[in-house]
Amino acid sequence: MATFVLVHGGGHGGWCYQRLARRLRAHGHEVHCPTLTGLGERRHLLGPGINLDTHIEDVVSLLVHEDLHDVFLAGHSYGGMVITGVADRAQGRVGHLIFLDAAHPRGGEALTTIAAAQMGMASAFLSQVNGVECYHLPDAIAETAYGVSDPDDVLWMKPRLAPHPWACMTQPLHLADEAAVMALPRTSVNCTPTLAVRPKEYLHRTLEADHLFEIDTGHDLMITEPDKVAQMLLSLV
Repeated sequence: MATFVLVHGGGHGGWCYQRLARRLRAHGHEVHCPTLTGLGERRHLLGPGINLDTHIEDVVSLLVHEDLHDVFLAGHSYGGMVITGVADRAQGRVGHLIFLDAAHPRGGEALTTIAAAQMGMASAFLSQVNGVECYHLPDAIAETAYGVSDPDDVLWMKPRLAPHPWACMTQPLHLADEAAVMALPRTSVNCTPTLAVRPKEYLHRTLEADHLFEIDTGHDLMITEPDKVAQMLLSLV
């Protein structure tokens, strides 16, 4: 039995992994889908001071309190920033990093640096929520950005999306031992439409992996193609 920890991306919550988690659990694996502070069912905790470090600590705390080891740690989109930081701070607990159409950061980089075009678009939708500067994509733009087109999926997703603290996107990632993080086994699952718009200077990072997959679907692959994504993750175990 393997242990998967699935970390969501910007504006989402653990809820986005429901379909994928069910499929992994059906094969006997342990699956955790934490919701980062201020998002999803924890949106009532939104307040000043939430940043990338907060979300890294959310996941590190889960690993420690659940006493998890040799974890398959997956991150979607912004979640790639989070899992990279977690791997640095919880060395010995993470056995494999999985980037689900995710950011592939290096130490000292912020998401606004390595995904400048996407973050530039998001910055047009900044507003104050509970005294926190957040971005929240309008419904029509969210559908396009997340690549969710099925009407039932859209209806399910829309009310669950939440404003995301902007500080998470602008804070550089600090790594104490980047070499150790980069030495971990890693898998990259890339969505074909995203590959076409990734900055060319960072594109190679998405292809540098021990296991490499490509899937022709929208950015929210765990919602649009849970069966195919589950098959990919199961093949790693």
